[in-house]
Amino acid sequence: MRYVSTRGKAPVLGFDEVVLAGLANDGGLYVPDDWPVLKEKEWRSLRGLSHAELAVRIMLPYVGAALTEEDLADLVEAAYARFDHPAVAPLRQIGPHDWLMELFHGPTLAFKDHALQILGPLFDLLLTRAGRRVAIVGATSGDTGSAAIEACRDRAAIDIFILYPKGRVSDVQRRQMTTVDASNVHTLAVDGTFDDCQALVKSLFGDPSFRDEVGLSAVNSINWARIMAQVVYYAWAGVALGAPDRPFGFSVPTGNFGNIFAGYVARRMGLPIDRLVVGSNRNDILTRFLETGVMVQEKVEPTLSPSMDIQVSSNFERLLFEMHGRDAAEVRAAMEGFRQSGRYQIPSDLHQELLGLFRGHRLDDDETLEAMRLIRDTTGLTVDPHTAIGVVAGGVAGRRDEGGVTVSLATAHPAKFPDAVERATGVRPALPDRLADLMTRPERSREVPNDTRALQAVIRAGLGR
Repeated sequence: MRYVSTRGKAPVLGFDEVVLAGLANDGGLYVPDDWPVLKEKEWRSLRGLSHAELAVRIMLPYVGAALTEEDLADLVEAAYARFDHPAVAPLRQIGPHDWLMELFHGPTLAFKDHALQILGPLFDLLLTRAGRRVAIVGATSGDTGSAAIEACRDRAAIDIFILYPKGRVSDVQRRQMTTVDASNVHTLAVDGTFDDCQALVKSLFGDPSFRDEVGLSAVNSINWARIMAQVVYYAWAGVALGAPDRPFGFSVPTGNFGNIFAGYVARRMGLPIDRLVVGSNRNDILTRFLETGVMVQEKVEPTLSPSMDIQVSSNFERLLFEMHGRDAAEVRAAMEGFRQSGRYQIPSDLHQELLGLFRGHRLDDDETLEAMRLIRDTTGLTVDPHTAIGVVAGGVAGRRDEGGVTVSLATAHPAKFPDAVERATGVRPALPDRLADLMTRPERSREVPNDTRALQAVIRAGLGR
């Protein structure tokens, strides 16, 4: 398996090189040069497998010669052993045709654990083989940071620097990052939005000399391995609910488009997905794009669902590449236009083609609170604000075929957002026992300005400490 950049000017790389590189050196994102497709009998053969066994079967085509099947199985088994639920991603029926897939049973209580608990040790394995050390730099809107830190803490060949928007993540999300006592972990509070944090990370990757100097790498969903590992739970749910012999849709609360793009990849692999629903909050750039075919960046507004407070959805570039028939020149032009003007538009025929699979639905904060109340009243389940948006969006726009079902992704434990949950339901969710003292642990964080040169100096000073 070889990987190409969405912008067409970076070297074609193998899986191991793509993992360690993160972002392509032309500013693009890596994708496989061809999508592996499973035949119907191969999908049926996945029935009855454990989550780990299924994961190996789904991911093996993507790793090429970089890992043996045994290597991959060892990584997967070790990662899932840290999850609290034996099913890893349990499914709950919440209506006659509606299911909820719980993705928050990992160490940091969010769906990001599914990929990052694999990616951390994968970095270790590849770096040891190559005799290298890297500085991982990532931006987080709340959940990626803690999951990445948990996966990379205390690893000898990794320094990790996580940027988060000061005052724009929940207290639990922040403390899951800032209370980790590990010398290779650096949490950096940026005076700005998540989009500002993400732009800083991209600016670091756009400086070749600095990139080489510190051995820069990424754990955001710009790293292909993140997407690959998230395809697994789409396949898991699909097989459990009758794939390949029935259609179904997924509803995903999303801001950066990485999680839902993994669903698109599962469809390219042959999973009979007939609808992918984007759940948005007030920062609804993706829903607006699906409605109009025009991507327009607006100001980021803080909401009760901060992990979606995003106006620049990096992973959408991967879908744009596929929509344009893998024409990298078209992608380069669109991305440059968006960088300069905050706007781009796709042709009407491509927009209509997109609507054959994707739909969007937005909720404001009041609607989100009402959704959380309603879900608790009707199902007995307490959900976080992001999950509530996904459930409502799935109910509104998720089902297309009469015999299909809709799976909504529960992306975070409700205790990560206790204030919003209590406001909606009157019940304050408790953290699991292993995190019961989180709010009293000492914090370690550093404020940094929204400035690339200043950030470079901080990273240089923190290497190897």
